[in-house]
Amino acid sequence: MNIQSTINKEVFIPQGERLLVAVEVWRRQRKRMSFLPVGAKDYSTFICVSVTNTKPHQLLITKVKQFGGSSSFVRRSQWTVEQLQQVNGINPKKDTPEFDLVFDNTVDKWVTCSSAEKCMFVQILYNACENFWKTKISSFGISGKINKAGQQRRASQHAPHELSVDSSKYHRNLRRYDPPKKTEFTNCHSKLTGDASTVNLVIYRCKAFLNRMKSMIAISQSHSPRPGQTWHRAMGGAMGKLVQTMNVSVGKRGDTLSLAEDKTVELLQKAQQFADTAHMVLKYISTK
Repeated sequence: MNIQSTINKEVFIPQGERLLVAVEVWRRQRKRMSFLPVGAKDYSTFICVSVTNTKPHQLLITKVKQFGGSSSFVRRSQWTVEQLQQVNGINPKKDTPEFDLVFDNTVDKWVTCSSAEKCMFVQILYNACENFWKTKISSFGISGKINKAGQQRRASQHAPHELSVDSSKYHRNLRRYDPPKKTEFTNCHSKLTGDASTVNLVIYRCKAFLNRMKSMIAISQSHSPRPGQTWHRAMGGAMGKLVQTMNVSVGKRGDTLSLAEDKTVELLQKAQQFADTAHMVLKYISTK
């Protein structure tokens, strides 16, 4: 069982939630604790996105920690998506492992082990936010119409001299029903929020998996082999070459898809320019 499945089983399923994505992160600007020596870190931090099983569904961002010497995971902090004001991808032109989460009361500056992990997290969070806000705004419109109709019925039941007073109160009440403000995704590459996001998500998942395998192989090879482990060492080297070959192949595939996406956008722009020119020509001919 991988880490994400373990976190889902231990932390989220008992709370009636379903884990969408979890990534291990480190602070770019760590808070100095006086009682800890410099460089000490006896825990791992994971940022998770989950959704409740009961309706209306709530989208949640949770900080989960695993302390040294323990195999269990602990929920530390949690925010609703309404409290998430902004997701900052730092660099809109290049895949980087850094990102910021801006909440109502705090700003967290994180870095992941690889750019693929960060891109996968941001992409899943973006799609989840889009679905959540679409449902939220739709339900808001229905409830707003119901409240408006109810206020109009109550206002029509009053006498004419009371109607002016109630109508002003009615207009004041209408101001309370402002549509909710969606989470802003800024400085994020178009691949994370564009139409080709599903294809890119598969690529990011493959890259993240390959990076984890490379890390595991590097850790295993850093220890000196005991007698009888020569075969395992040879297999580790073969796996390392295989992972490197797969990583190069996935990278080339991603570059090809990016070029295809750019050419598609360019063709759409040229088609729009042609349509505009044709429209102007037809308009000119019709005036003659």
